[in-house]
Amino acid sequence: MPSIDNAKDNGEIKPPQQQLVCVTGAGGFIGSWVVKELLLRGYRVRGTARDPANSKNAHLLALEGAEERLTLCRADLLNYDSLRSAFTGCHGVFHVASPVSNDPELVPVAVEGTRNVISAAADAGVRRIVFTSSYGAVHMDPNRSPDAVLDETFWSDYEYCKQSGNLYCCAKMMAEITATEEAAKRGLELAVVVPSMTMGPMLQQALNFSSSHVARYLTGAKPTYPNAVAAYTDVRDVARAHVLAYERPDARGRYLCIGAVLHRAHFLKLLKELFPQYPVTARCEDDGKPMAKPYKFSNQRLRDLGLEFTPLRESLYETVMCLQKKGHLPAPVATKRAYL
Repeated sequence: MPSIDNAKDNGEIKPPQQQLVCVTGAGGFIGSWVVKELLLRGYRVRGTARDPANSKNAHLLALEGAEERLTLCRADLLNYDSLRSAFTGCHGVFHVASPVSNDPELVPVAVEGTRNVISAAADAGVRRIVFTSSYGAVHMDPNRSPDAVLDETFWSDYEYCKQSGNLYCCAKMMAEITATEEAAKRGLELAVVVPSMTMGPMLQQALNFSSSHVARYLTGAKPTYPNAVAAYTDVRDVARAHVLAYERPDARGRYLCIGAVLHRAHFLKLLKELFPQYPVTARCEDDGKPMAKPYKFSNQRLRDLGLEFTPLRESLYETVMCLQKKGHLPAPVATKRAYL
């Protein structure tokens, strides 16, 4: 039974079946799963894409419920009018679209695009926005105490990100700040989902960044791994987090979407245990430093909304099986379902 949120017309609560919501960047890795989750819950969905007719968006039209309740429309984050048109008639907007690069122009583009989204949504009469940030806006701070428990109050060090060449983190920080400030000015309800490195099966055909990250280790393209830790979460959990944050009338502010934090050595050990047939490296880059320690984190705010996190072992297994199925990895003779 689809849950009911706080969208109202003339005081009447509207169920998902009568609600139209828009998802920006609908064809991407996270965007596709957000669209799928919304369709499964009974919403009418409008997805934006730069070119809706492109074959790379065909997977969206094949989703359950898509024929009856999904439409794709052309929109560009730097074009206010296209966004205004896309948001017309919508109760809510899920702003997922975001370029992934280290282009020097990424920060101003991300900020302008976000400002356009908030302005267009407000002008179109949208009530509620769920914004997709990144844990790159949270954890990149060399001065953070190793004993600190990372939660929604933490922010990355902008200057450190800039100096170390992590312009994507800079862009996500500034875009999130812009979204928060602009939503407050326009009186919009805003919830922010902050996912970490996202694993899990792809709905789209093309490789996304995190799936490519896994594939390169499995093919032997990466002969060594860095002495570093990273945070991981399942893409289906990220999608559910977006919808839970939308459906809870009192959900506001940031929600840290992290399922596990571990050293790259342990990540690759897990990958090797699941798929011993692949040439996964066991050689660390020799940086002469002690082994980096995983940091503590809290995902309690999302758990309080009802989200149960998928174990990383399961998520990794399904990531690789999907890569095989879509032809991005050669299928081994046998697979070891070690997590079952």
